[in-house]
Amino acid sequence: MPSKEKRIDVMSPPSLCRFCRSKLPGPFLDLGKMPLANSYLKNGDLPKQEPMFPLRVFLCKKCFLVQLADVNTSDQIFNNEYAYFSSYSSSWLKHAKDYTDLMVKRFGLNSSSLVIEIASNDGYLLQYFKEENIPVLGIEPAGNCARAAIEKGIETQIEFFGIAKAKDLARQNRMADLLLGNNVLAHVPDLNDFVEGMRIALKPGGVITMEFPHLLRLLVDGQFDTIYHEHFSYFSFRKIY
Repeated sequence: MPSKEKRIDVMSPPSLCRFCRSKLPGPFLDLGKMPLANSYLKNGDLPKQEPMFPLRVFLCKKCFLVQLADVNTSDQIFNNEYAYFSSYSSSWLKHAKDYTDLMVKRFGLNSSSLVIEIASNDGYLLQYFKEENIPVLGIEPAGNCARAAIEKGIETQIEFFGIAKAKDLARQNRMADLLLGNNVLAHVPDLNDFVEGMRIALKPGGVITMEFPHLLRLLVDGQFDTIYHEHFSYFSFRKIY
């Protein structure tokens, strides 16, 4: 029988919404206990029990954030063996180049500007700003991805982003004219710490852009394979009158 020493069993009801801190009701979707999607096993791991985590989806009835709330798996996911490199996708590289061209033209970014990308992966996007002689800084917790970017000559700090990191950047007078994050907001366990950090790290008059999947598309297109442990939150929009 395989050892179960590494099994993580957390199925007690979660307490509070990760955004508004309201008490959460029971889950509306329970996918059981699942291994982490991008954490591949080595040969030596095959006889062992793979770590399993609850995969349950909750809806906060106060702020309507859809979320995973059982466990925080960010340290297990975003490590030195993170499997996904953004540069693998040629269509995503084209999107990054088109985005760069648009931002440079629209906001007049130049050699006096600073572009900071949170979760910059392997430098897939910042490389295009660098080609335009615009200073860049990547913040990336996955060490292997960050080192790939550094090898391209893209300054990258291997850290998680939040208030503490933002204050460190502000003390160094390294605040962003353009602060961006592509497919990172859904990956953040502490949303309030992350968003407040963005406010601190943004230069007065600076611009923030965030890209993330829309909950409506998940529901309409049946994209249930996008529900996994890397995605702590599933965002939608609502009108506030």
